Amino acid sequence: MQTVDYIIFWSYLVVILGTGLWVSRSVKDLKDYAIGGKSYSAFFVFATLSSSFIGGGFTTGLAEKTYTLGLFYVVALWGFSLKEILVAKYIAPRMQPFSSMYSVGEIMGSIYGEKVRIITGIAGALVCAGIAGAQFSAFGYIVHIFMDIPPVTGLLIGAFIVVCYSTLGGMKAVVTNDTIHFCVLIIALPLVLIFGIYQIGGVNALFTHTPVTAFTWSMGSVLTLSAAALSLFFGETLVPPYMQRLLIGKTIQETIRGTLWSGLLSIPFFLLIGIIGLIAFSISPDIAPNLALPYVIQTVMPAGLKGFAIAGMMAVIMSSADSFLNAASVSIVHDVLKPLQNARKRTFFTQESEIQWTRIATLCVGIAGIIFSIGQTSALDVLLMAYNFWTPVVLVPLIAGIFGYKAPAQAFWLGSALGILSTLLWNVYIASNLHIEGSLIGIVMNCITFVWVSKNRDTSNIEVNCIDRKAA
Repeated sequence: MQTVDYIIFWSYLVVILGTGLWVSRSVKDLKDYAIGGKSYSAFFVFATLSSSFIGGGFTTGLAEKTYTLGLFYVVALWGFSLKEILVAKYIAPRMQPFSSMYSVGEIMGSIYGEKVRIITGIAGALVCAGIAGAQFSAFGYIVHIFMDIPPVTGLLIGAFIVVCYSTLGGMKAVVTNDTIHFCVLIIALPLVLIFGIYQIGGVNALFTHTPVTAFTWSMGSVLTLSAAALSLFFGETLVPPYMQRLLIGKTIQETIRGTLWSGLLSIPFFLLIGIIGLIAFSISPDIAPNLALPYVIQTVMPAGLKGFAIAGMMAVIMSSADSFLNAASVSIVHDVLKPLQNARKRTFFTQESEIQWTRIATLCVGIAGIIFSIGQTSALDVLLMAYNFWTPVVLVPLIAGIFGYKAPAQAFWLGSALGILSTLLWNVYIASNLHIEGSLIGIVMNCITFVWVSKNRDTSNIEVNCIDRKAA
């Protein structure tokens, strides 16, 4: 790397840290910290949502998978794209009744009661810490290949910057920096593709140098693809940061447009990253697969633009990590500590100090994410592991509640218990043979149990803590 690339890289990190600290001055209360004062247009919803999902798992992780397995893994990630488009069409228009709320746990509490709110907050904190850990893991390996710094050291550098501005500025700092990240990555990564194709001699050379297996399908690959697509479709559906993005728009229509644009953008973006993975294989078929994307940047980008591309990679990772850190801290304080305080009729913190407790929680989740990520080599595998904490527990009752399906709290408790139990048993005894994520089995068991309990229990005389909802 040239000196100019080092200057661009470190300058970008300083700008991001400085911007986050500057924006944090305008954060006055939990509404600012959790949903940014609910003041964002469709573009900002689009930019921050896109930046949130375009993280280490969907960039370095996807490039790794296509390097190893071929382009069919891109199709698996289109399961995520389909999910986001469906959320824009069917979920976002139904968020009006929840517009005054700050978190997914608060929404669940309004439907099933305060105890469910607490469990949702715990599940949300766990999945967010895991996904933040996936981003930190990717950061460490990227800094390692570019700066020749040990991966753990690089991980700690990235985590320090993200945790600092996320802790102080909350959603306002996150959205501001995510918009900067988005503008950088949406230019930098296409440039990497263009220079990569030029480096190997054009599009025809890509097909010539890449093994035919990268473009062919077998029964095994179809089954693997289907399982991965379903995991990605359900895995991040309505996780806390994405639910927060459905609450930050000025109006429901702004939220719908921003969410739809983000889902549509993900389709060509995933293909772009997948092709870069194949370019890495064409240039050198014997590198560590998890370094495929940074290796291409290191190899094909000229001085100056290389530093910009590295900044784009940092943007990818930080923009996802900050969103999940913010959502996790809000879950812990707003959905766990606050309800526990109310239940015991004690004052652990006041309304004025709630934001300070949320900042402390952000710091704690950041540390947990670091611990979760150390020793992990595949960002996408960490991502899939984290899904086990969310989808088997919350997804089914949350969607049912948003669509106005009235069910007793017992349906949540029994469905979630069997969902998480079946997930654990599947992962321990069966998953290694069938290569199907246990979270999918957990969703199915949760859904069957939830519907069965709801249908077989007379709810006519049960007071259900549920708000009346209609589609906006």
